[in-house]
Amino acid sequence: MRVIGTAGHVDHGKSTLVKALTGIDPDRLKEEKKRQMTIDLGFAWYESQAQGDIGIVDVPGHRDFIENMLAGIGGIDAVLLMIAADEGVMPQTSEHLAIIDLLHINTGLIVLTKIDLIDDPDWLDLVEMEVSEKVVGTCLEKAPLLRVSAMTGEGMPELRKTIDELLAPLSPRPDFGRPRLPIDRVFSLTGFGTIVTGTLLDGSFKLDHEVEILPSHRMARIRGLQTHKKTEKTAFPGSRTAINLSGIDASEIDRGEVVALPGMFKPTQRIDARLELLKDAPTALKHNDFVKLFVLTSESTGRVRLLQGQELKPGDSGWAQIEFEREIVLEKKDRFILRRMSPAQTLGGGEVVDAHPTARYKLNDSGIIERLELKTAPALENTILAFILETPFTSIQEIKERLKITPESLHENLDGLIVNGKVLVFEGIDSAGKRYVPWGFWQGLSARVFEILNQYHQQFPLRNGISSEELARRLRISTGNMLISLNQWIDEKVVEQIDEVISLPGFIIRYSANQTRRLEKYYALIDQQAFIPPGVKESKEMLTDELYQSLVDRGLLIQVSSEVVLREKEYRLMLDYVQNECGKGVLLTLAQFRDHFNTNRKVSQSFLEHLDRNGVTQREGEGRRLKKKT
Repeated sequence: MRVIGTAGHVDHGKSTLVKALTGIDPDRLKEEKKRQMTIDLGFAWYESQAQGDIGIVDVPGHRDFIENMLAGIGGIDAVLLMIAADEGVMPQTSEHLAIIDLLHINTGLIVLTKIDLIDDPDWLDLVEMEVSEKVVGTCLEKAPLLRVSAMTGEGMPELRKTIDELLAPLSPRPDFGRPRLPIDRVFSLTGFGTIVTGTLLDGSFKLDHEVEILPSHRMARIRGLQTHKKTEKTAFPGSRTAINLSGIDASEIDRGEVVALPGMFKPTQRIDARLELLKDAPTALKHNDFVKLFVLTSESTGRVRLLQGQELKPGDSGWAQIEFEREIVLEKKDRFILRRMSPAQTLGGGEVVDAHPTARYKLNDSGIIERLELKTAPALENTILAFILETPFTSIQEIKERLKITPESLHENLDGLIVNGKVLVFEGIDSAGKRYVPWGFWQGLSARVFEILNQYHQQFPLRNGISSEELARRLRISTGNMLISLNQWIDEKVVEQIDEVISLPGFIIRYSANQTRRLEKYYALIDQQAFIPPGVKESKEMLTDELYQSLVDRGLLIQVSSEVVLREKEYRLMLDYVQNECGKGVLLTLAQFRDHFNTNRKVSQSFLEHLDRNGVTQREGEGRRLKKKT
């Protein structure tokens, strides 16, 4: 099944020709019949012996309804650009042609309509010449041009034949197993309920499928499927499809929303895109301009952030991020049209390069531009590399889901990137398995680690090093990626890790002469009464806060309460005594502990409560036992 669309100026005979071709009047609204002018999208179809069913989307030609036209022109296989023989090329002819070109609809033909109104063959030759000049440099430059009268039937057989020939070389629409139906019409029928229509893309729908309406995330079920009023059990990609939905009211759905399988697509509010402005665009596109974007059947407003300068001039192309006011649903390689907000004019269009960029980019960042260029390069290896550059530490599964490529292709191209040294592979720490990291990114991250640790050692010379959590925060990577990196850095001898503290290899705390004297004096005082040492406050006064904290960090002092601190030697003796005595089954009292070490009640109570808090002992009456291990 194929779908073709009409295009052309108002009153150039589009709807009349569609009716002559199919026997169906695409103008369905009372207002359209009254004004004899297409206002909204119309739909028709006919059966071709060569091509089977051919659906037609008839679009309005009046400039006031250009946005309705844009809702119907996306997703078609071919276009019929119609030009009335008595008027020739008109303003909307030019705008529709520009839109066709921007959407890269490369299959089409040009129909010179209303030839029954012209008696002079020379006039028709002149109009044809004008049209041929108009399409030079566009995707319809080599399109067939036919003379047709819908009123007399002249040229209609040739038109049908040419349409068949035009569609014959086209490949079937691909089935990626990810069906999406951009909705172009919503209505309700008595006895059936809610019905939506559109051109089905990228996959198939079946009866009783549960579906999700995006971006509203409303759920529904497929009660019925039709293609050109024929009931179907399965709707295939490329078909004009009507879906009867249960569990949802027509008032809850809007044109431009998408029907999809639950969880298959993720709405977005930001995209990366390659823009191209029309040569005759009415104005340049400036950084941070607010525009309307039309993709498939949806219309959205958003702000354009140019990535390579402050403006894009008519005829130029460039990279941009577009940020939308609300969520929309689109995918990589979807093409779109950009229009000014006011006055409403077509500026240009473009292609989605990434529908879910992970960050807002800085302007004039050469690294970002390099990644975007890689994403649009024809080689699959470049596409994979671009994704890994954007999402370091990615897994095989993440690459497969994002890029939609076969496992065989993925492994083959990944192996090439690894062999060529462009990508490094590290062992993961979870079920996701190996992680892939760009070589350049890893070199930069490793250099940053050295810089951070070197600065940290200079800033805190009395500390052993930095915690992995703090290092991850400064590197701006996740805890999981920090663990993967840390394992690699230890293997590469970039860092050392002792007792959960990370330092540069060979780093040693060195005390100054003044600090050494303070420490010797402090230890000498402790040696006089080892088990009645100076308290926390007195210790800090003797040592300074900085030296005190260094000794605590190194485990040379152990602070057991807010007031009591012990030297490591005495702490170990106390701990061994408690474990040995309690290990005999003895209920150790505070008094026994105090008398054994000839210490005071404050030190004894602080130490024993410290062991309780740390799960070594548990209190039982007036004594303590070892805590049972579970």
